[in-house]
Amino acid sequence: MRVTFCLALLLAGTLGCGPTIDLKTALRVENVSTGWYDLGVIGGQNKLVPSVTFTFKNVSDQTIPTLQGNIIFRRMGESEEWGSGFMRVAGSEGLAPGASSAPLTVKSQLGYTGTEPRQQMLANSLFVDARVQIFAKYGSTQWTLISEHPVERQLLAK
Repeated sequence: MRVTFCLALLLAGTLGCGPTIDLKTALRVENVSTGWYDLGVIGGQNKLVPSVTFTFKNVSDQTIPTLQGNIIFRRMGESEEWGSGFMRVAGSEGLAPGASSAPLTVKSQLGYTGTEPRQQMLANSLFVDARVQIFAKYGSTQWTLISEHPVERQLLAK
């Protein structure tokens, strides 16, 4: 009796799980725009931080439930995280097949400060470019790297 009950619970649990979705092929990052966002004057110095705006598009034939994004900025040539952002893309309703998310924007907490004008900061010989990695996951799955982009050396308007 006890074995039958446990098997019934196990079967019910596996039936309730949907098919596994390969996010690397099911999601596409579109409408990517990167650059350096002007945070204004902080501590008497101009501050620029890397920023990315994009949308996720579900290119699969399945709804992707409880979709989340994690954005990580890194300086070129370095592996350490240089700022990040986490977001809920779609709740329990999921991201339907063929649907795109609303535009998502993430700005790093870290960046460059200086007393020179912002455009000159971007042209400084000590300026190190950055890259952004866009990860996604749904439910309790592991984070999957969906795409990676260089941060353009351009000043973004407020």
